[in-house]
This record gives sequence, structure tokens and C-alpha cells, in this order.
Amino acid sequence: MNRNYALEFVRVTEAAALASARLTGGGDEKAADHAAVEAMRAAMNTIEFDGRVVIGEGERDEAPMLYIGEKVGKGTGTKLDLALDPLEGTTICAKGGNNALSVIAIAEHGNFLHAPDTYMWKIAVGPEAKGAIDLSKTPTENLREIAKAKKVPVDQLTVIILDRPRHADLIAEVRRAGCRIWLIGDGDVSAAIAAAKPGSGVDVLMGSGGAPEGVIAAAALRCMGGDFQGRLMWRNEEEKSRATKMGVSDLNKIYRMEDLAKGNVMFCATGVTQGPFLDGVRFVRGGATTHSIVMRSETGTIRHIQAEHRFETKPNYKFN
Repeated sequence: MNRNYALEFVRVTEAAALASARLTGGGDEKAADHAAVEAMRAAMNTIEFDGRVVIGEGERDEAPMLYIGEKVGKGTGTKLDLALDPLEGTTICAKGGNNALSVIAIAEHGNFLHAPDTYMWKIAVGPEAKGAIDLSKTPTENLREIAKAKKVPVDQLTVIILDRPRHADLIAEVRRAGCRIWLIGDGDVSAAIAAAKPGSGVDVLMGSGGAPEGVIAAAALRCMGGDFQGRLMWRNEEEKSRATKMGVSDLNKIYRMEDLAKGNVMFCATGVTQGPFLDGVRFVRGGATTHSIVMRSETGTIRHIQAEHRFETKPNYKFN
């Protein structure tokens, strides 16, 4: 996969972030998401590639979402699959909270799991604990192995968990293990990345969240040298049937990072609102500044890109 795509696609996340950031704190989740989607689609369609959305925002009848199966790009050149979230943290953005992002993961055709729209039980760690996680074991057993790999006592670990009623038992078990807990309202892609980011203060992500977001997180962690495992969680028989049609043969499988995102992958993200991972969009007279990250699994290169945008010379940024 041409390394130049990394810089092409960061312009896409920049466009989505700029569009949605204008609505920060406005209280309208749908409007913020719509702005991000339209800006992302328009920017992607200027790139010379033959793209297909395999992890998107919904099904075809839910347009204007970037739906699963949608063709993007100019339709010529390299065939690429995309796992994307134009605005990860729609509620965060609408409420003016921290750590909303625009994200895209890119792989050669056929290298992302076609994850159904259901929940996934996840565990994510950084390079120090790579190989120490196993979803067939209990949270307590995993915490002990992670602590052993990182050469610290268990009570020095910090676990990041989505603050949801369904996690009551998990939270109680982590507390019994003696670990610190960081509860978050939304955004488990950025939370998984934080587990692999040096100096973030986070050692591991645990708990359930969206399966599509699990694929995106796995792509990012592959680039960062971290580790990830996921197991799909079924809410009803209809979800199981749909997953089978999408090619999921083992409904109880524990997916390793390479099962979710294999081959050479790239990951791009731009901050929408302020966070510990990326700075948010900052509007200044006549323009704005953005902070993005671009990562490649092939080389392990991680680039931080701070950009200044001048709207009078960027006619592609239309905020209607």
C-alpha cells in the first residue's frame, strides 16, 4: 500500500473534524455527525483510489451515512477497504466534552473483518503487555498477567472502562483486584489507543463497546505495536443471522488483533474536541488549527501533524 495514502487520508479526517467542530456544544448530535459525514465523503472522493466502506455508520437505507458497502474515491487505482467513524463521540461533541475524534483505518482489499453492528467484549494494551492478554481468562487473571508483563504490582494498573450499567460486575471485579479505574462516557476507540500511548496514564481497556469500533481500534493498535482481542456479543437471533450472512462462521470466536485488521494497515485521526490523545480544532480569525496523527503498521511510524487552515483559500471546506 502506497505510503502516500497516509497523508491523503489525514486530509479527510481533518475535513470531517473541521466540519463537526463548528457544532461543538450545540446540543445537536445528528447535525454534528451529518457535518462530519458529508465532509469526509466529499474529501475521500477527491482521492485516486478504488475504495469500499466495510466499517461505516450504517446500512445503505440510512444515507447520508457512510454506509457499509459504499464505494468511495475516484474509482480507479488501488483497491482499499476503509473502517471509519467520521465523528467518534457524537455526544461528546454535541455536549462540548473532551476527546471527540474523526478516524479512518485503511487496509488493502479484504483485510478488515466485516464486523456486524453489535457489541464486542474488548481488551486492549500497549506494547509492554503485548501477548499477555487472553479473553478466555477472567479480568482478574488478565490484570495479573498485564502487571507481570509491565513489571509492576497489580494495584498500580489503571483500567479504562465505559461508564455503563452493563459494566457493573466488571467494575466491581477490577476494584477487588485493587486497580485504579478511569470511567469514560463515550469514545472507546480513543480509549483503546490511550492504553497503548506512553504517558497516557492508562494501562488497559476492558469492557464491551461497538464491534465496528473494535476493528478500528485493532488497526490503530497494530500500528502502535500494542495488542487487542475481541469477542462478539449477541443481543438476539437476528444479529446472529445477519453476522452469518456477513461471513462470520464461528459466533463464539475470540478475535486476535490480526484477525480484525490484517496485512499492512494505516490509521489516521484528527481531534475534534480537546483530549489527552489529540488537541481539538481551534478556530481563529479566518481559519482554524488541527492536530492529527498518522500511523502505519508496516514501519511503525507515528506522525503528529499540526496544520493551519485558511478558509478563504480552501474552497473544499464548505460548512453549510
